[in-house]
Amino acid sequence: MDRDHLADLFEPFGRVTIRRMFSGFGISADGVNFALVIQDAIYLRADAATIAKFEAEGSRPFSYTTRLRTVTVASYWRLPDRLLDEPDEFAMWSRAALAAAERAALEKARKPSSKPRVAKATTPKLKPRQRRA
Repeated sequence: MDRDHLADLFEPFGRVTIRRMFSGFGISADGVNFALVIQDAIYLRADAATIAKFEAEGSRPFSYTTRLRTVTVASYWRLPDRLLDEPDEFAMWSRAALAAAERAALEKARKPSSKPRVAKATTPKLKPRQRRA
C-alpha cells in the first residue's frame, strides 16, 4: 500500500497524517497514532473496549519475529479485510481505534513514572580569575 492509497482509504474517516514508520506507515489524527501499515496490512489500535470486536472477526494482534523470539504487540490488531470494501464501517473502526489510542494516552499521562526523578547535578559557577598587575 502506498501513501495515496492509504489517503483514499482513510478519507471517510477524516483528516489523517501518514508518516513513514519502520518498514511501513504510521497513521495519526490530531497528533495521536492509531494505526500502523506494515507489509500491506493495516493494524488498528485496540484496548479492552475494542479487542472483542477484532476477535469476533477472526483478527489477530500485530506480531513480528526477531532472531530470538516472536513478539506480539497486543495493542494493535489487524483490520479485517472485508472492511477495505466498506468505507463507512472502515471509518467507524478507525474512530474506535483513535478513541482507544486517546484512552491509552490518558492512562499513560495519569500513571506515575516507575523511575524516580533525580535532579541533575549542577556545578557552581565560578567567577573568572582577576589578573594581578
